[in-house]
Amino acid sequence: MRKANHWQDYIILDAGDQEKLEKIGPYTIVRPDPVAIWPKQKPHLWAKVDASYTRSKQGGGSWTLHTKMKDSWILPYQHLKFDVSLTNFKHFGLFPEQATNWDWMRKTITSSGRKELKVLNLFAYTGGATLACASCDEVSEVVHVDAAKGMVDWAKNNAKLNKLDAKTIRYIVDDCVKFVSREIKRGRRYDIVILDPPSYGRGPNNEVWKIEDQLVPLLSLIKQVLSSEPCFVLLNSYTTNLSASVIENILRTTLGNNVSVDEIGLPIHDSTLCLPAGVSGIWQP
Repeated sequence: MRKANHWQDYIILDAGDQEKLEKIGPYTIVRPDPVAIWPKQKPHLWAKVDASYTRSKQGGGSWTLHTKMKDSWILPYQHLKFDVSLTNFKHFGLFPEQATNWDWMRKTITSSGRKELKVLNLFAYTGGATLACASCDEVSEVVHVDAAKGMVDWAKNNAKLNKLDAKTIRYIVDDCVKFVSREIKRGRRYDIVILDPPSYGRGPNNEVWKIEDQLVPLLSLIKQVLSSEPCFVLLNSYTTNLSASVIENILRTTLGNNVSVDEIGLPIHDSTLCLPAGVSGIWQP
């Protein structure tokens, strides 16, 4: 497992009984986590929290605030900064486990010996990978694509926060499959493609995305949108039935054999345990 173990201001204090206890900057919160089916190890830490999220039997859920909190606050990670806030769909605008992928991307890009790299970030959310790549001198352009306008606006705000808004970042609100298809027809090519697809979702025009049905066709399109000298493709998945072996097989059959696949996760503070948080597969030529 590759662990996101370089955070200073984000900590998983404990996890268990299908919940996780997180310290996000100045605040401690509780969120559901269906993977954490083992018993809580530090029950005394759960007594006083700033907010907790409870799922509804009808679907969705809601936050309960136990103390007064700011509507948003800044969460730093190494040289990057992120605007975070509690959202009504459980998240806070960041997937902290992705920091291990940001670190890998930056190291790979800066050691590539390449210049003017073009990056396509699909299902790009609030822009963690976009910022990680755009902050590299070797990158000349990042195209950030997400179907949710609110997430794209959030990403723009994060870029401004990091003084990267003058960097060549193109923000696109679109269905990822349709956008890649159009880029192929336009003859635009990318050296790096990053994708973090949901299990299920809808595009801006109500296009349906179901990962089991559409991931393989999308990767076949991505093969066509790669430049003649690609650097890497990174695929991240949180879908529980897509194991590391399945991700590896998908990447090998669509892109080629030079594939590495790992679980990614977050260390639990003062513990030998680690919270699994998905699978990342990397293809390199």
